[in-house]
Amino acid sequence: MMIVKTIIIKLYAPWVHSLKEKRGIVKSICSKVSNKFNVSIAEVDEQNTHQTIILGLAYVSINAVQADRTFEHVINFIENNTDAEIVDVIHEIV
Repeated sequence: MMIVKTIIIKLYAPWVHSLKEKRGIVKSICSKVSNKFNVSIAEVDEQNTHQTIILGLAYVSINAVQADRTFEHVINFIENNTDAEIVDVIHEIV
């Protein structure tokens, strides 16, 4: 059985004052996470808001436990590799 798990991660970066600065942060996070964990990741909302970053992630797995574990690692990685604060995480299994 195939499991597709998605999460939305909302981050807050109060020091960001331009969209160019925000794009640099988003690009860095997306590149690092995608390469390290083999998940699909993109900015999915609030593209024109300077200090809010909303990332959508998707992962295909053979079971929900593996998908949950992978996303736990992803969330910890993001927390430890950016100064932006994670303010919300929404999980969904398809």
